[in-house]
Amino acid sequence: MTNENGKTKYYVLMEELKQSILSGEIKPGEKLPSENELSARYQISRHTVRKALSILINEGYIEAEHGRGTFCSQRMGHMKNSRNIAVVTTYISDYIFPRLIQGMDKVMTANGYSIILKNTANSRTKEERVLEDILTKDIEGLIIEPSKSQIFCRHTNLYAMLDQYEIPYVFIQGVYPQMMEKPHILMDDCKGGYLVTKHLLDSGHSKILGIFKADDFQGRERHKGYVKALQEAGFSYDPDMVVWFHTEDRKMKPAQMIDLLLQQQVEMDAVVCYNDQIALEVIRSLQKNGKRVPEDISVTGYDNSVIAEGTVGLTTIAHPQEKLGEMAAELLLEKIRKVPEEKSRISRLIQPELVVRGSTKNRNTENG
Repeated sequence: MTNENGKTKYYVLMEELKQSILSGEIKPGEKLPSENELSARYQISRHTVRKALSILINEGYIEAEHGRGTFCSQRMGHMKNSRNIAVVTTYISDYIFPRLIQGMDKVMTANGYSIILKNTANSRTKEERVLEDILTKDIEGLIIEPSKSQIFCRHTNLYAMLDQYEIPYVFIQGVYPQMMEKPHILMDDCKGGYLVTKHLLDSGHSKILGIFKADDFQGRERHKGYVKALQEAGFSYDPDMVVWFHTEDRKMKPAQMIDLLLQQQVEMDAVVCYNDQIALEVIRSLQKNGKRVPEDISVTGYDNSVIAEGTVGLTTIAHPQEKLGEMAAELLLEKIRKVPEEKSRISRLIQPELVVRGSTKNRNTENG
């Protein structure tokens, strides 16, 4: 049967319930009236009620729980047009992060979106808490820098919930090993590690110490580039000439290892560092031990941060921080707008560029 507008009774009920859900009158997780109550309220048969509820279940608006009744789907909390985007980085206030966030904000603001900013301090436990919090918020998308991205993610269930709620997300600067198929924007860190090491080799260095971060994607890739350059130049890889550090010991271990290796009289004429922050600590440690940079030992960084541009004059790899932020925001917008995969690539790799400054020396010209 139909009403005066030509609509079937089950369709009218379906539309009314859907509107109550979308308006927030029926909230996510809230129980709907029973079939008997709806039947009596709308003066229709239970069969008609079931047809209406079946459509809403199929469209994901409600969920039926056997023996308990019908509930508004939790994902409805994420279906409003909030124009909010969550951005989660490992750190916020220092180093390369302000410019990275600035790039995202520029694109999002131009497209009418606002950013909700969170940080994890590169802690997987904190990332878990942040994601749990985000899942209760009304957001349309997420840009996230994974914490300790070289280690298997143990809270993939939270990313699965984002998928279930149809909240698109984009990884930046790293991606978990078991989630490589998810959208991501990365630097070609292997090539970056290769470029700084090759520069030192081409400049006549042969005893090159490498200092890399063990628990993130970037550290692994930069080390890979370091090894590739050495092998290409005919040098065998020496694991004793590589120092690995973790997030927890990043402020102490690299500099203290330089002290230790110098005390042990390990020969080195250059140091390839994981990033500019580590390079600065290494330079301070070398100078404290009476070594001149670059006259005695050359040092390279990575990221071309304010540190590199400052008094140190650091040879480094340019990191287009703002551009990376813009690219991540643009990729997320494509996912929100459901741009077909053939027109929207899953991953994008940014090519690194070497920036040569005074912290490295060409030893080939010493006797020239």
